[in-house]
Amino acid sequence: MSIVVGIIVVAIIGWIITTFGISVFHAYSRYAFIPQLITYSILYGVSSQNYDLATPSQGDSRTVVGSRISFLSLTLAAAITYGGSAADYFVYYPPSTAPLALFSVCLLSLLCSFTFPYCIGIGLASGIPLVPAYSTAYERSQGALIVAGFTEATSPANFNTGCGKFLSVVAALGLVANLILPTYSSGIDFQVLGRDFEKIPRVFWNGVGIVIYTVCALAGRGHLAEIFTNFLALMGYWVIIWMGITIEEQLFFRSHLGFRMGIGKKEDRRGW
Repeated sequence: MSIVVGIIVVAIIGWIITTFGISVFHAYSRYAFIPQLITYSILYGVSSQNYDLATPSQGDSRTVVGSRISFLSLTLAAAITYGGSAADYFVYYPPSTAPLALFSVCLLSLLCSFTFPYCIGIGLASGIPLVPAYSTAYERSQGALIVAGFTEATSPANFNTGCGKFLSVVAALGLVANLILPTYSSGIDFQVLGRDFEKIPRVFWNGVGIVIYTVCALAGRGHLAEIFTNFLALMGYWVIIWMGITIEEQLFFRSHLGFRMGIGKKEDRRGW
């Protein structure tokens, strides 16, 4: 599957799911993680033999610490962006939901969904200097490195035939779940720009958002990984500022005032 076809397929699936609303999104998310979990578990099993777990980190102590902090900030930027979209979905929880329970569920979900793939990614990256096929694949893209993790397995035998390539496609389709949440939220974000924007249905704005990022992805498909990595870090800096403001408001200004939970209960809820 070419890059162009992959981008279009992912965009179409994301558009279909977000068009039919939050219930379809919840149904998809409830089951979409199962094939992904199986796929990445197989990836770990067939590629872990190529991980370099012995070579120490390069550079003096300050260089190593700086590299690790940089990696931490980048991974944090990927996870913290979900904080800005949380309100779009937690608003459907009953007002009586305990804040600690909501926080714990969200944190546990992020830990489980990020930690395992990160460990596999670190393992694949550690094998780049040792496995020529990994090095060649990484020069093409990060996605090609995942494909090499499947197809360059030495055990089980002949795994580099159709099965490995099929699982690579399943792993690529996992991007759909990552696109659904911001795509759905983009429709709401457009509507809060003003009353005129609110009059236009969310479905239309979701389509606008999909067209925008599809065109950007097609135009920059030769450098998507580099563009995404740089933009994600910048987006993380922006999001954490707003999260800091929100936490400050919650702890210092609204701790004794509370929130008007019933303010959104209106007869006309087209925006939702």
